[in-house]
Amino acid sequence: MDIETFAVEQWMSSHEMTARWNVAETCVDSLTFDELLELGGEGERVLEELRGQKLTYGYIYGRPRLRELVAATYAHGDPDLVLTMNGAIGANFLALYTLVEPGDTVICVTPTYQQLHSVPASFGARVKLLPLRPENGFVPDPGELESLVDERTRLIVLNNPNNPTGALISGDLLEQIVDVARQADAWLLADEVYRGLEHEPGGTTPSVLDLYDKGVSTGSMSKVYSLAGLRLGWVSGRADFIAAAAARRDHTTISCGLLDELLGTLALENAARLLERNLGIVRANARRLAAWVAGEPRLDYVPPRAGTTAFVHYDHPMGSEELAQRMFDRDGTFVVPGAAFGMEGWVRIGFACAPEVLERGLAGVSACLREVEAAAPQS
Repeated sequence: MDIETFAVEQWMSSHEMTARWNVAETCVDSLTFDELLELGGEGERVLEELRGQKLTYGYIYGRPRLRELVAATYAHGDPDLVLTMNGAIGANFLALYTLVEPGDTVICVTPTYQQLHSVPASFGARVKLLPLRPENGFVPDPGELESLVDERTRLIVLNNPNNPTGALISGDLLEQIVDVARQADAWLLADEVYRGLEHEPGGTTPSVLDLYDKGVSTGSMSKVYSLAGLRLGWVSGRADFIAAAAARRDHTTISCGLLDELLGTLALENAARLLERNLGIVRANARRLAAWVAGEPRLDYVPPRAGTTAFVHYDHPMGSEELAQRMFDRDGTFVVPGAAFGMEGWVRIGFACAPEVLERGLAGVSACLREVEAAAPQS
């Protein structure tokens, strides 16, 4: 089985651990262990539970209380319709492993997290890419989606809110996409790991799971809840999908870690406090980013509406990998080149880090751009 090299993950793994100003990160500023314990004011009790926990296998399909809390983020509220996995990357893989057969047509948005289209292709599916264009706010065109549907369309894949653009598919538009999926009798998978990080107060991202009988949603503790180190995610869908996924999960997972699920449960039991912290970081940093872009005459972007990342276009005759590497080599400023998403002339900036890291990272990008401009031949 051939599979395409995962460009974003290769770039991250070769730079992330030695970066000085990491504005490539996609998680909201990560919690420390002590910060997590302090969320609910029961740190000592949780520590005692951790100390006494035998390090055996966990609950096969997920800690019951954790599944209840995840289910409560959907309208169905049914913990039996939730399976925990090793991060959203594991949840996405399980969903695709369950739904995709050789010869199926799979339609996937682009740019997006590459796994969502590379894995179906490796399973023998015919993958059709639905381009997200800046002039359309980086959201799907339902008419263009409908034109890609054929008699073998088995699955439509979204990432909402979107990585790398921060675009948000609103309720009305999502309903139109659901209508296309329903007419094709296709499954609709949405990677919803940034759901809950809307930039406008009071706004919420609807889940495809709550709009469509054949909707499947994946999520995780990594982005919204600042706990990527737990490697904990989930997939949710209707009962027959969950049964089929559980049968396949037995071949790959057995269980997630007991300690991971205990700490994930603690976080979700205190989700309101954690989201207050994280929305404050995201919304304030989004304003910082907007002011910076406005002050850079050769940069532009579609302002993100949700999530933790922005896709920034630059007007320089240089490939995005070369430009990103120059930034890194100059002072450890770390961004992701647009080439990793199949789009040259762009870089992805993660803006949900600590404010001082964002400010130093953006200053590093600006300084590098000034050097590139000074070295360019004068016309």
